[in-house]
Amino acid sequence: MRHWTTAADLKRLLDRKWVSGRLLAADPSEEGLFPLRLPIAHPTVRDLSARFEEAREWLRALSRGSKAHTGRGYELEWREINHRQLGRNKIPVAAVFERRTEALEFIGKQGEAEKFSKIRAEISGLFPELGPWLAKRPPRVLEHEEEWPRLLAVLTFLKNHPRPNIYIRQLDLTGVDTKFIERHRKLLSELLDLILPLEVIRPEARGAAGFEERYGFSAKPVRIRFRLLDERLYIQGLADLEIPAADFAALDLPVERVFITENMINGLAFPRLPGAMVIFGLGYGLDRLAGINWLQDKKIYYWGDLDSHGFAMLDQARAYFPAAVSLLMDRTTLLLHRRQWGYEPRPTKRDLPRLRAEETKLYNEIRDDIYAPALRLEQERINYGHFQKALTELESIK
Repeated sequence: MRHWTTAADLKRLLDRKWVSGRLLAADPSEEGLFPLRLPIAHPTVRDLSARFEEAREWLRALSRGSKAHTGRGYELEWREINHRQLGRNKIPVAAVFERRTEALEFIGKQGEAEKFSKIRAEISGLFPELGPWLAKRPPRVLEHEEEWPRLLAVLTFLKNHPRPNIYIRQLDLTGVDTKFIERHRKLLSELLDLILPLEVIRPEARGAAGFEERYGFSAKPVRIRFRLLDERLYIQGLADLEIPAADFAALDLPVERVFITENMINGLAFPRLPGAMVIFGLGYGLDRLAGINWLQDKKIYYWGDLDSHGFAMLDQARAYFPAAVSLLMDRTTLLLHRRQWGYEPRPTKRDLPRLRAEETKLYNEIRDDIYAPALRLEQERINYGHFQKALTELESIK
């Protein structure tokens, strides 16, 4: 049975326009959206024959909610239809809101619309270039109603002091602290991209992690954790260190072999090896090693999980160290540890062009669920004796 439009349906339609921002974005002085005509699903000639009383009650209810009865809201647009038995009848085919205020009043949003107009005028007065953004994002503007004074303080500061080269903690703005910036980084990024000159924005720095670099704040130094596996290499008697990447790049340690492993405990449990060190805990942050020149002539070994992301990290490592050798990322190791297999929640499926032939074959088998669905063998689950045996074999061919 066909549904005929009710006053409640009209409210739902206007609510959607409110949520989309169309009602708020319409300039009250221009009323570009108005008069707003909303078509009405109404009884057909056949409906009048089969459901006459129902149609008459529908018409009464719709009329009772109209401007003709209430003095506000919608006016009905009528069309005359001719029925053989019932003669000529007028049927409403559309509801028309002449002015924006009438539509807002109908859905009870006058107060919020007034708030938006006030906020829009304040923001546009300071940053006229945000006008188009405001017109497209009215609900978002209202969502942050209480926070705009602080948001505008941040925008004003960066407009006057582009790329300030200070930590966010050093911003001396009332009510603005690091937590406030962290909570609003996405919104601030949208706005800063619109008000700042292109030459002061680093476009390659994206997302929450790139906020500081994108807009010229000092970022927390990237650090590298490593252990020296040969006592002769200790630095002031220290074997286990974590230092900023820039300091690590300046070390130029006389090592012959560098092991890279993601797992923290694996890095701590690495045995002593002559002329060797282990770097650990980087995950996908292997790019921290990309610009460290003294690593380029070292023998690099990468040991990751036997799962899709472990091979993806190996592929990434080879982008910086093409000759890097994988350690314990082979089919024999995988099949020897069936009882330690686990499940990888979100496997990657992308192609990895830097893998060697056997690595690619095993990666494809894991990716295609040949052995088990979303297979993962975490590196810390590999038998320690198997690990020691692999290191012994490396020593024999060194």
